[in-house]
Amino acid sequence: MGLGTFVLMLHSHLPYYRKAGMWPFGEENLYECMLETYLPLLNMLNELVDEGIKPRITIGITPILAEQLADEEMKQGFISYVQRLAKVARDDQERFSNPKVEHGKHLAFLAQFYQNHFESTLHDFSQKYNRDLLSAFKALQDAGAIEITTSSATHGFSPLLKNEESINAQFKIGVESYKRHFGRKPRGYWLPECAYRPAPDVSPNPLSTSELSTDAYLFENGLDYFFTEYHAIEGSIPTEARRAQGIYNTVEYIPLSPRPVTGLTTFEAYTMRDFPVAVMGRSNRASFQVWSAAHGYPGDGLYREFHKKDEISGLHYWRLTSKETAIGDKTFYDPVQAFSHVESQAHHFADLCQEILKEQHKSTDRQGLLMVSFDTELYGHWWYEGVAWLKAVLKRLHAMDTIDVETASDYLVNHPPSQAIELPESTWGQGGHYWVWSNENTEWMWPIIHQTEDRFAQCVRDFGGTPNELQRRILNQAFREMLLLQSSDWPFLVTTFQAKEYAIERFEDHTSNFHRLCDMLKTGNTNVSQLSQLEMKNNPFPNLDYHWYTLPQKAHQAIEATKKEAETLS
Repeated sequence: MGLGTFVLMLHSHLPYYRKAGMWPFGEENLYECMLETYLPLLNMLNELVDEGIKPRITIGITPILAEQLADEEMKQGFISYVQRLAKVARDDQERFSNPKVEHGKHLAFLAQFYQNHFESTLHDFSQKYNRDLLSAFKALQDAGAIEITTSSATHGFSPLLKNEESINAQFKIGVESYKRHFGRKPRGYWLPECAYRPAPDVSPNPLSTSELSTDAYLFENGLDYFFTEYHAIEGSIPTEARRAQGIYNTVEYIPLSPRPVTGLTTFEAYTMRDFPVAVMGRSNRASFQVWSAAHGYPGDGLYREFHKKDEISGLHYWRLTSKETAIGDKTFYDPVQAFSHVESQAHHFADLCQEILKEQHKSTDRQGLLMVSFDTELYGHWWYEGVAWLKAVLKRLHAMDTIDVETASDYLVNHPPSQAIELPESTWGQGGHYWVWSNENTEWMWPIIHQTEDRFAQCVRDFGGTPNELQRRILNQAFREMLLLQSSDWPFLVTTFQAKEYAIERFEDHTSNFHRLCDMLKTGNTNVSQLSQLEMKNNPFPNLDYHWYTLPQKAHQAIEATKKEAETLS
């Protein structure tokens, strides 16, 4: 008999970069991830299929990322970006061929290595995938090789939004965007930042007027399951603050108030108490082996150094060397040595998963669930060798007769939850609560966000009944700007100081756009040229409809029905 099931969830997300800068923060961040993560990941998955292995992993693509991957201007920008890199690599080969350059032969080899990578990626993008990465992921899902999940429209931090219409819009648009890109209804959902809020009678939140728990909005929009952090299920205090996307920042670790140990584990999925929505918790022990800054595989000294770049070309020619090695003392990267090292670590991880499930099976005599979740961009972008590692892990796991590898939906079909639970207020962030997004550095942002929620609701009431064509355009664009300013990325980047000024500028720009549009409605003085410019610049969700700014009726009806049933029984 098998020991249990392995479920891998990769969460793919980047903020809205279109026409909002190029470098160091802006469109090039998307192009880097396309080059180093999304295209290599597609190639790896298709290689497994060609080898007769259906990967059966779950991949989340946030709606705002999907909109950018589908954008023709961003596609052309990516081609220009990679063409420039290929030229830079050729120029570096010529520069390093000078006999006066120390270690020139090895550096020229690395430049040739990069040139080959850039040119083959460009070929795959244009020829193999016809410049359409979303269709390539869709084809894998349609073939039963992967499952794709959705998320909130612009990765809004829903527990701290004020109005139910605003929260519901983030969920509804996430579903609508998914259906438009992937031709079916989504089953799974990644809560941005794994941010969960219980009903206010369990955990009051003075910032929000919503009477609903987070899972109510999932139910409202026809979703079947979501993911959470291990401590939300098990209780206790997180053992280590997670570093988003592999960045070793200096944010102070804010601990949780100790939570009682629940007796629950992440070795099974559960259903929520009030709504028929399932939840899976991340296995801390297995995930820790990867993302831990101190102990994870990506920190191996043979792997490529992300932060040090050539001063002229910007290419990466160094390896990590060691965690103690200063950035100026790094040794040169050897891709042959690095990639040959991947297999042993992949086998170590697969064997660890087997060991964890074996220990659980021995103690309970039951098959267990081992769900691990990671930011997709860790693989290839932050950890250059990570996609190769993933392929080796999946091959090893599929070869084991003790472990089933399944998508999240398949697991839930084969192992329906048997226990209903409640979750506490929680996130994956430092301390496990909301602090990263609501603290002394970001508290000024939330009243502004709440003001836009109230004002948009008023605009819909005043002008949404029978608007003329111009008013309809203004309402929809104001809706877009409000969604974009709600992105959890802006307070996150302010808190972590990764791109504080950029994040504030983006937040204030979308806020200004929003109020400018609302003023047009209020005064009747419409600047058509300005409206058209905003529609062209900030253009995600082309089928967006301001009518989607509605209350979650189904969830409220379900609550009322439950109350009436309870009254009848009493």
